[in-house]
Amino acid sequence: MIKNKSFINDTTMAKAIKTPKQPKEPVRVRYKTLSDGSQSVYLDIYRDGKRQYEFLKLYLIPETNAAAKAQNKATLAAVNTIKSQRIIELTNGVAGLKNTSLRSKMLLLDWMQAYKESQEKKGVRGSGKLISNTMNVLRAFNAKATMRDITRDFCLAFINFLRNIYVSPSGKKLSQFTCVSYFGCFRGALNAAVREEIIAENPVNRLNTDEKIKMPESKREFLTIDEVKILIDTPCRREDVKGAFLFSCYCGLRISDVLVLKWKNVDSSAEQWRINIIMQKTRQPLYLPLSMNARKWMPERNGAGDEDLVFPTLPCEDTCNVQLKPWVKAAGITKHVTYHVSRHTFATMLLTLGADLYTVCKLLGHSDVKTTQIYAKIINKKKEDAISLIDMEFANT
Repeated sequence: MIKNKSFINDTTMAKAIKTPKQPKEPVRVRYKTLSDGSQSVYLDIYRDGKRQYEFLKLYLIPETNAAAKAQNKATLAAVNTIKSQRIIELTNGVAGLKNTSLRSKMLLLDWMQAYKESQEKKGVRGSGKLISNTMNVLRAFNAKATMRDITRDFCLAFINFLRNIYVSPSGKKLSQFTCVSYFGCFRGALNAAVREEIIAENPVNRLNTDEKIKMPESKREFLTIDEVKILIDTPCRREDVKGAFLFSCYCGLRISDVLVLKWKNVDSSAEQWRINIIMQKTRQPLYLPLSMNARKWMPERNGAGDEDLVFPTLPCEDTCNVQLKPWVKAAGITKHVTYHVSRHTFATMLLTLGADLYTVCKLLGHSDVKTTQIYAKIINKKKEDAISLIDMEFANT
């Protein structure tokens, strides 16, 4: 009986002793897939209640052969060695983090200034003013925010600030279009920060579709084929602006891409001319065939070098839009026409003439056909309106 009682007590005691939980690793290895298929390896370090990232400048390559597998094995061994060192440093109370991880502590406004200078250095004309205006709004929203403060919740709060709280120096709230422009600039700056490995990811990409700022579909103004023909016959005070606008009507390039388009991007070696560029907005490649009508509105090369601009005299986007107004008015067109209308015109013109949605998607450089479907909806609405005209005409018969 005593042995049985002892056994029961031992069993009860064993159940009472809980297995201690394993502490979470303070340093974890993370991977970011790059556009070329390789993976950038970085460390996710949790220290003093805060998360930091250390970019190692080490990469895993696609394992297409034995040599690649061996290289990746050596890379991972190096990563794990660094990881072990960081764990020891954290355990001993030593910071031991590289400067690259500390860059996330920089102020958001300081990064925006660096981004502005980078864009201007690349020759992205018109970007300076937009970035400066976006910085003014960010300064009013949170002037002390650092790069590691930029989370999904930060982005949502900034969207709300743009839409409902911020008041411009003129005392007016921002229009939907301006909100889209400023938030797009903010998103572009964060994408650049990811490329520079200042932050690990862009939290804007974690927003749901209905949480992002979008332009109302009704705002996507475009010109009909007949209106384009009228503009061709109407003189414009700035022939370079007229030529660039009509060029985009026939190829769909954004003003940001037209402004930096160089002759090296134009392949005229074959009968079918093509443009090969990295789009300024999305940083995605675009391989675009040029129609005869698009080529007609390009300036003559006249011995220009590969690094020379195709439209060297074209002003910034804001000035282009100012110059478009009297030209459009002289043509008798009452629509609100900006340079971006040329891109909408290209899309709707193709769909009107019977091009399929997938082809138009690729010509515009859209990554998702859902974006292109907006134009298809516009065309369908115009068809419905046309049918309604018949009903109105015979309403009393």
